[in-house]
Amino acid sequence: MKSRVHPTYKTHYRVGNWRVYERALVSRGDVTLWLSPGARAAWIVPPSGRPGGQQRFSNLAIETALTLRLVFRLPLRQTEGFVRSILTVMRAGLDAPDHTTLSRRSQRLDVTVGNLPAKGPLHLIVDSTGLSAVGEEEWAAVKHGGNGTRGWKKLHLGVDRSGVIVAHLLTEATVDDATVGIHLIGATAGDVTSVTADAAYDTVAFYEAAGARDAQVVVPPTRTAKVSRRGPRSSARDRTITDVERLGRRHWKKASGYHRQARVENAFFRYKSIIGDRLRARSRGGREAEASLACRVLNRMTALGRPESSAINR
Repeated sequence: MKSRVHPTYKTHYRVGNWRVYERALVSRGDVTLWLSPGARAAWIVPPSGRPGGQQRFSNLAIETALTLRLVFRLPLRQTEGFVRSILTVMRAGLDAPDHTTLSRRSQRLDVTVGNLPAKGPLHLIVDSTGLSAVGEEEWAAVKHGGNGTRGWKKLHLGVDRSGVIVAHLLTEATVDDATVGIHLIGATAGDVTSVTADAAYDTVAFYEAAGARDAQVVVPPTRTAKVSRRGPRSSARDRTITDVERLGRRHWKKASGYHRQARVENAFFRYKSIIGDRLRARSRGGREAEASLACRVLNRMTALGRPESSAINR
């Protein structure tokens, strides 16, 4: 898709720390693997002494295997063999979880996305994208001679201005973006200075959720938006509508800093380039764990180095 902004009005940027950022990009492809003494000790779960089947592998072992699966885009059986070969080369004396265990345990895995420490006030930018998913119903339809259709899920991300993922949620494709945006605002830790999103989030409830966090809202109003005539429903939204009518939509976007919304678009580009544009898991819990692990991977890659760019006056 071509840019809608005329080349004359496009802002050009220059990366000031290119040497450092280039080394960080190279480090993202480093496949050096190791297990710390703590990870070796926590790989196997000791017997609990309770009757019934015992868990053999810890959540750490399951998360490690599923993370490698995401990064290298492997099916579960190949993931089992890949992890076993790594442990053999390391002479770690540990076994790898089998593919059945990985599939079953991923459905109840509680994954925490490690956020990087903020360097200043948090400017939250939210948006959503679609990820294709084939579930049990579609698979069964194909198996029994029907026409299985590929379903879609929505991945909602909240990032800061440096591209770090600070909040995320995986939902059905029919869920309203603005409703999930309210959840992302509430799930974001720390002080939120501003919230930026596209026109799909132009609702009074979204403004109220941001106002509850004392955050400025940078959301372009819809084309048919009008100032409230029946009392002050959202004075912040009314001011935005008035400013857009007075300045024009393009000048308002430039004056308000709306162009930073591209940060979340870049996060989606990195997600689909590195992880892929589909969900591999078929269960709901497995898909949620997969999305959380993917966000953790992207944050760890971002932690290796981020570009420091500045606008060029032309």
